[in-house]
Amino acid sequence: MIFNSTYTDKEKELEVEKLIGKKYNLFSSIRLNGVGSKRLIIEETSPKFKKIIIQKNDLIYSNIEIRYRGIIVYIAEGLNRFSWIIPYYKLVIYKTPNYSIHSDGNFIRFSNDLNFKENLKFFKKLMNHKSLNNEQPNIK
Repeated sequence: MIFNSTYTDKEKELEVEKLIGKKYNLFSSIRLNGVGSKRLIIEETSPKFKKIIIQKNDLIYSNIEIRYRGIIVYIAEGLNRFSWIIPYYKLVIYKTPNYSIHSDGNFIRFSNDLNFKENLKFFKKLMNHKSLNNEQPNIK
């Protein structure tokens, strides 16, 4: 699910919570040593993102938030902010020279330039979280 999250919308927040769970509270976040990534620079995106994000000459930044049953990839492009909601059972992460996140035929490839060591630790934490919480919901 990809949507514009520049402005808060209660209905979207409820839908996100239903899909990937609530945010970690302060104590859980401290115990996990943080649930968010450092700033990531987007190097390449799938065609669906290219329709949404109009890339100019500026860099497009992103960061990732870990939730109980999935992640949120926040994309900041100019004054707009987009959110990509990915449950763990649909999440695929590749580590080639760069990290890339794939789900439902969409992908984002990140640059390894800034904050590489910190984000390497974050991606290891994310993979560990995914392996512990990778359960498909019961859909009837």
